[in-house]
Amino acid sequence: MQLHVAGGNLTAQRVDTYVVTVPEGARRLAGQTAAVDRALDGAIAAQLAAGVATGKDGEITALAAGDGVHAQRVVVLGTGKRDEAETADRLRTRIANASRRLRTLGVGSVALGLGGVTSPIDPASAGRAIAEGLLLGLYRFDKHHTRAADRAQGSIGDVTLVEPAAGRVAEVRRGVEQGRVLAEGQNLARDLGNEPANLMTPTIVAQQAQRIASETGLECKVIERAEAERLKMGSFLSVANGSVQPPKFIVLTYRGGRGNRFVGLLGKGITFDTGGISLKPGDGMESMKGDMTGAASVIGAMQAIARLAPRVNVMGIAPCTENMPSGSATKPGDVVYAMDGQSIEVINTDAEGRLVLADALAYAKQQGCDTLVDIATLTGAMNVALGSVRFGVFANNDRVWSDLERASGAAGERVWRMPLDREYADQIKSDVADVKNTGGRAAGSVTAAKFLERFAGNTPWAHLDIAGVMNASSDRGVLVKGNSGIPVRTLVHFVLGRAR
Repeated sequence: MQLHVAGGNLTAQRVDTYVVTVPEGARRLAGQTAAVDRALDGAIAAQLAAGVATGKDGEITALAAGDGVHAQRVVVLGTGKRDEAETADRLRTRIANASRRLRTLGVGSVALGLGGVTSPIDPASAGRAIAEGLLLGLYRFDKHHTRAADRAQGSIGDVTLVEPAAGRVAEVRRGVEQGRVLAEGQNLARDLGNEPANLMTPTIVAQQAQRIASETGLECKVIERAEAERLKMGSFLSVANGSVQPPKFIVLTYRGGRGNRFVGLLGKGITFDTGGISLKPGDGMESMKGDMTGAASVIGAMQAIARLAPRVNVMGIAPCTENMPSGSATKPGDVVYAMDGQSIEVINTDAEGRLVLADALAYAKQQGCDTLVDIATLTGAMNVALGSVRFGVFANNDRVWSDLERASGAAGERVWRMPLDREYADQIKSDVADVKNTGGRAAGSVTAAKFLERFAGNTPWAHLDIAGVMNASSDRGVLVKGNSGIPVRTLVHFVLGRAR
């Protein structure tokens, strides 16, 4: 599906389907909707008068177009009550929901009249929201279905956004292009996270990162086991000990600014998590193919960053490995050493994400990252605390937190700041090492963050625990059942903010 932006009249577009908008309770039609209604001899107004179309938010009403316009079909999209302020987030959600309905109708090529629906929103934000709604809402991971009947039914052809105000067209077009890049980055992360673990091993993740680097001009370095051993990444390698799959410590570098200081994005990349010797229950373990969503988010964000080309240096780090039980696996009670020399008592081998991130944080600091953001499906406790609505953010720096909060607002991905009181560190004191990798059930998400804070040190840092938002259980708004790809767009907006 290609996205285009055009100025002028909707009725001038030669497409299969026109999409126009109507607010709830409308008595008079206006703008492009009124122009189409006149061409249809009042057919839209008749539907409203009969109560067939009501304008409720997200409502879809399809009409045959007849001979009055170039299109074969007209779809009326409800925009809700007038007294509810229109926002980019509402627009994005409405378009995403509508896109799936349009697909089932097999609407072909589409022209969407913008007109009044986007006027309360600046044109670039409106264009971005619509592009994201379309591309994220229509996402499907059905490549492994061998029968066509099991794949998404229906289709949408090219979509043209028609902006009647000439002075807004260029900005809408700019927003659409940015939205397309952001949505494609998030859909890439979804693809990586949705693949079964046998088809998304650490080696395959590294190959995907190398492919993306080649396509976008990123630098890509893959640190193999031997080099990781030389760098003394004992914490990262302790997780890989039980797997026959070789670990891959992936580094993607974007150079858009001056100097050798970087924003560091670090993603947990456990391509399958059994829990290791501290074996998880078998029920639901198949979802642990998504335990590399942090790494997938970093890779998706780096693709988008390279395409948007902001004036800032960014380093994306994805330490990837499986966490498997075997005769060579790390055992509860073992002591390992991280790259920065800190010793760690491994109390629970299922608390492995923080172990791979410990070395990622140490490496990022060594490479010149002066701002650190790590992303991980780290703790089930975060799902208990915030459910699937928000993800938790822990930050040792108020500016980093504020920038992330602002970025999440632009993305429509909701966050909540969590505590980092020093008293929580008492729970991860070890009798035999500098720190232990779990502090028990109480405040589990907080103690995991306190563990990571030790490796961030004084560097401005934030930890995003995305365990609760990793998967969507059903289609709703921009979320599609399966891996969510959150928080790719938040990360990109954070970087764009740093460039400004």
